[in-house]
Amino acid sequence: MNTDDLENFEAERELQLAQEYQDVVGMFRFAVETERRFYLANSVTSTVTVDGTRPLIEVELTDAWVWDMYRKSRFVSTVKILSFKDVNIEELPVIEA
Repeated sequence: MNTDDLENFEAERELQLAQEYQDVVGMFRFAVETERRFYLANSVTSTVTVDGTRPLIEVELTDAWVWDMYRKSRFVSTVKILSFKDVNIEELPVIEA
């Protein structure tokens, strides 16, 4: 596999992932973005603990979908995120069917 093949493969996977996102986003209440990943979830709880100079952000998601093109299954029942960096949590608008 040469470099062009790998780039084409990754571009195709990214396009499939973007299409899947469009298909599933209406099923979730929250979008959560970290430095490393993007998630959709129906329940989000967050806790900030200050110990020393940097705050630790702990986020728990239930009924989640993970933006990761290399995962076989992007739907997960629970996710626990620990981060010293920014975590953005956004409540998504309700989409009427």
